[in-house]
Amino acid sequence: MTSAVRQSAVGSRQSGGTNPRDEIRSYRDLRVWQLSIALTVNCYDATKTYPAAEMYGLTSQIRRAATSVAANIAEGYGRENRGSYLQFLRIAQGSLKELETHLIVSQKLGFLDASTEEKLLIETEDIGKMLRALIRSIEKAG
Repeated sequence: MTSAVRQSAVGSRQSGGTNPRDEIRSYRDLRVWQLSIALTVNCYDATKTYPAAEMYGLTSQIRRAATSVAANIAEGYGRENRGSYLQFLRIAQGSLKELETHLIVSQKLGFLDASTEEKLLIETEDIGKMLRALIRSIEKAG
């Protein structure tokens, strides 16, 4: 998915679509959560080749920040309170920015090649747009 393509933050697991009218019964039905999981897997793959000395440094920080995005989307959804949900979505946004920073530092240190960095940053940008859209839609609904 390119940053030029506008994606909906919602979609159904059954249909695989991004139609906002698809029934959302769980955070797992949210397209933004699904893409956050895919980003986490991609980050784990990208950090497999990091130096062993970074196991408790950038490797750990990247993996934790990536995991935090999807985890906060899920936790906020589970709170069943609009205010709490918005708070957790904003925390997910912060984790996404933290992840972007770690990826940029990793590339500058030579741990991550430029093409992998670009691919991951495009994913974070797309997820960030979806999070902002989801936040706006929840705010409007209230």
